[in-house]
Amino acid sequence: MEQIITVGLDLAKHVFQVHGAGRDGTVVMRKKLRRDQLLSFFAELPRCTVAMEACGGAHHWAREIGRLGHEVKLIAPAYVKPFVKRQKNDMADAEAICEAAQRPTMRFVPVKSEAAQASALVFRTRDLLVRQRTQLINALRGHMTEFGMVVAQGPMHVARLIAIVEDPDSDLPESARIVLGVLITELHALDDRVLKLDAEIVRRAKDDPVARRLMTIPGIGAITATALVALAPAAATFRRGRDFAAWLGLTPVQRSSGGKERLGRTSKMGERTLRRLLIIGASAVAGWASRKGAKPGSWLASMMARKPPMLVRVALANKMARMVWALLAHGGVYRAPAVAA
Repeated sequence: MEQIITVGLDLAKHVFQVHGAGRDGTVVMRKKLRRDQLLSFFAELPRCTVAMEACGGAHHWAREIGRLGHEVKLIAPAYVKPFVKRQKNDMADAEAICEAAQRPTMRFVPVKSEAAQASALVFRTRDLLVRQRTQLINALRGHMTEFGMVVAQGPMHVARLIAIVEDPDSDLPESARIVLGVLITELHALDDRVLKLDAEIVRRAKDDPVARRLMTIPGIGAITATALVALAPAAATFRRGRDFAAWLGLTPVQRSSGGKERLGRTSKMGERTLRRLLIIGASAVAGWASRKGAKPGSWLASMMARKPPMLVRVALANKMARMVWALLAHGGVYRAPAVAA
């Protein structure tokens, strides 16, 4: 049998599909493997390149297969899809992964360590709890609207809703007050859990020298800095700050053709958590500048004078992403640029 050079592995819960190709891309092997057979199969296979889609469980299998001596490459699913021929099934997916891995210009996803995945867990958990808290707040507001009690949106107005429910002289029926009290109890419990996670994130930010350097950038606090350290790939992955901003989805979509440059909306392609945190931080900086006034002659003052507010915030988040890459790649801390008089 011809030597296998590249293997495309389609991951699943129980049954995995393997597609092996030779040096010239010819099909050498197609095989189905159960979960308990996977590592023993690759342990006996001569050293080769093993490619997988970057999906759930991919980093775990990449580490395990890499320990057996193989070179493991992860590919974003969007880059594999164009190589699927006609019908989509496990065998076609494994072949498409193998085809994509052999392209000389293909981009690969760095394999995360167990420590990196564990560090990211606190942000995933916090996001889940914050979403659940938002659902409870919306449910509480919606139920009370049915009784003619309307309060403005936003977490800062929840105290008014709670005060109405706990006021025995309010017009709420007693049966409704009991059920709404259950929602309020759950809301308080979620608040306590989110505060505990915030304290853990702040502790990690203080202990991490890279996170402390990132916090010198205006608009980046403990949560964003620790998230960048945990979720962002190594700075060497990107050639420049613009590439890092594009990976975060903070650059315009290009629809250029015929030598004419056409830029669309913000792409929103990339790490959603980091993009959202940077935009929130940029919104805080832009909001402070709109209230207190930006430095005359600064980039932010110029943008705020001629661009819509949301566009300014996304552009500032893009600028912050480039600063982050510069600090990660070259070290040092942020220093505000001098403004010409």
